Amino acid sequence: MTFDIVTPLLGFEDLKKVTLEKFDENFMKMQSVDNEHISFTLINPFVLKEYDFEIPQQVQELLGLKEDSNLLVYNIVIIQNPIEDSMVNLIGPLLFNTDTKKAMQIVLPESTNYGVAEKISNFLQK
Repeated sequence: MTFDIVTPLLGFEDLKKVTLEKFDENFMKMQSVDNEHISFTLINPFVLKEYDFEIPQQVQELLGLKEDSNLLVYNIVIIQNPIEDSMVNLIGPLLFNTDTKKAMQIVLPESTNYGVAEKISNFLQK
C-alpha cells in the first residue's frame, strides 16, 4: 500500500511517498518510493504496552480522519542483535490513514512519558 507523507518526517524532509509492507502481525517495513536506500522497520506499539494519546484536530484534518477511518499506528524501531536490545521511538508515532492513503509522524508531548529510544526488553515479560 502506498501513502503520501503530508508533513515532513523528522530528519527526512524530502520523503514524500512511502509503501508499507507487512512482515508479520507486529512488524512492517516502510520504504521510500523515490529512494531505495531509505527504509524503516516499524512496530505495532500496542503489542508492547498500553499506548494511548490524543490526535490533535489539525492532524486529523491533514490525514482526512473521520470517526470511522481506518487508522494504523506504528513506531520506528532500530533493530539490534539480540532483538531484545532493539530501541523503539514511542514519542514519535507514525499515523497511516488507509482510506485516504495519507500518512504523517507526530511528536507527542513530554507529559505522555513516552521515550524516544525505549528498549524492547523493557516490555517483555520476565
